[in-house]
Amino acid sequence: MAYSHKHEVLNKANPLTDLTAPALTVLLAPLLGRVVKSLSRKHPAIFERLGPHTKTGYIIDPTNLPFALFLQPDPEHPVLRAVARRALPAHEALIRGSFDTLFELIDADADGDAVFFSRDLIIEGNTEAVVSLRNALDDVDGSIAADTADLFGPPGRLALGFLRSRADARSQRSST
Repeated sequence: MAYSHKHEVLNKANPLTDLTAPALTVLLAPLLGRVVKSLSRKHPAIFERLGPHTKTGYIIDPTNLPFALFLQPDPEHPVLRAVARRALPAHEALIRGSFDTLFELIDADADGDAVFFSRDLIIEGNTEAVVSLRNALDDVDGSIAADTADLFGPPGRLALGFLRSRADARSQRSST
């Protein structure tokens, strides 16, 4: 995918990000672990759809958050953890975009294909693995975002409603 100037900000030093990322990675560890284990139990077909890419390391980089995510969709030991952007672990594929853009990829209420092929997303590394991941998530009945929200009860569903309303507003602004 094409490089976008919107993402150049990543190369500049950000003292706040440098200070908060390590703390956030520790705080998010149990939540992300719970999410990935629950989703892997609820949607085991994702692993079949990924084929040879279940051992692939993916970096999912929401550019407007102070950390990135590392995903390894291993059916035996799935991993999802927050990582400092300046110290990314070894990985084969990277998916970079704003949090809103990445959210739309995992929410069934959004047009994930339009987002995936937009210029708002940067893909680096093993594009076959990224396409496999995208297809596996797209084949899920329902919404990964809704399943994740349900793990956290009413507060999770409230947060999902807020994120969906932001996505709707963004979609309306871009269509006018």
